Amino acid sequence: MQHQLTDEIDVALASLPLIDPHTHINPHRPASETLADILGYHYYTELAHSAGLSREEIEAPGLDPKERVARLVPALVHLDNTVQVSWLMEMARTFFDFDEPRLTADNWEALYDTAATRMQSPHWESTVLEKSGLEQVYLTNEFDDPLEGWDTTRYVPCLRTDDLVFRLNQPSVRDRLAAATKVELSDAASLGRALAKLFERFTERGARACAISLPPDFEPMPVRDHEAEVALSRALAARDLSADAIETLRRYVFWKLAELCDAFGLPFDLMIGVNRTVYEGGVVGGQDLFDGRTSLFGYRRLFNAFPRVTFPISVLSSGLNQELVSYSWIFPNVVCFGHWWYSNVPAYLRCDAQARLQAVPRTKQIGYYSDMYKLEFALPKFNMYRRVLADLLVEDFVYARGWNEEEALELGRQVLRGNVERVFGRPDGK
Repeated sequence: MQHQLTDEIDVALASLPLIDPHTHINPHRPASETLADILGYHYYTELAHSAGLSREEIEAPGLDPKERVARLVPALVHLDNTVQVSWLMEMARTFFDFDEPRLTADNWEALYDTAATRMQSPHWESTVLEKSGLEQVYLTNEFDDPLEGWDTTRYVPCLRTDDLVFRLNQPSVRDRLAAATKVELSDAASLGRALAKLFERFTERGARACAISLPPDFEPMPVRDHEAEVALSRALAARDLSADAIETLRRYVFWKLAELCDAFGLPFDLMIGVNRTVYEGGVVGGQDLFDGRTSLFGYRRLFNAFPRVTFPISVLSSGLNQELVSYSWIFPNVVCFGHWWYSNVPAYLRCDAQARLQAVPRTKQIGYYSDMYKLEFALPKFNMYRRVLADLLVEDFVYARGWNEEEALELGRQVLRGNVERVFGRPDGK
């Protein structure tokens, strides 16, 4: 009976049009063009590398897409236990009518050719969106992206600010900022004007959020203008900056971004806790890891200083998820945001989502985002999360608390869709 009800709720939730509030989609080429775009996703290359396939074989320069797939397929025999390969097979079944239980050396070419033919259809993008139930997809745009040439009501711009915060000491980043804003940096005031120009340009194009990925040791705090002036002047003079001066500049820019989120009414998405290039020999996208020493305590000044700014927060581990639940429990402006990266497998999804559902106000949970680079991945990823969510709604709310099915469904709809609209705005911009 419980499994039947879970199935019914899962099916009902699947009819809900989705907004994916965090992706890495290229709006000019959102869907895959060959099977290599799917199998070349970093989840598969890093797992294949971990299981013994050399980086040189995976990332050989000028590698033909079909040859790349040919090299990766034999590694799948070592990965067929992983949820990532289950995503691959679900995509193969749903989009390409592939009915084999596994992708092997004997059958991959037929799948490759079928995929290549279907992906060349002028309607492929809309087919993927329709089958995935996607109404809207949020992007992560670099601050100097042109923001032209696509439908921004379907692919929604969001301002990604990592380079501004962590690499403004580099001349190339300052040159990009000047080119994007027509403001030459000379002092802290000009930096403030340039950042404001970015927010004006992005919000004019319908941007719904500002976003940044943050290392474990970063601690936001306000910096006085004259302290930032010293660091910025040294950078502009091409003089070496001390570690303290670099950190001063980072904190200054970050705090300015938070002020602008407040002024422009944008949420500030924080992806907290990633260490870059931990595994120096890893494939592209397979070098970064989380750090158990990360704590949200370092963000207390930020949350207290900007009560009107909503901070949707993603974390990388279940340990930090408990801290996120506690901060969302206490702070009105802290929101649980998706299940990021290494937490995006059913075992962690279940315990993390269950803790949020049991302890965080229902209005403050944005259940899921795909983090995808190609559109095809939305379908298996959202299906995975939705199944976990349906199971929790039945177990914790229908059976444990005596809710009826419609009450449980309404909570599921709110977590999947309603809270995305509440935090970021409706698809029609209202």
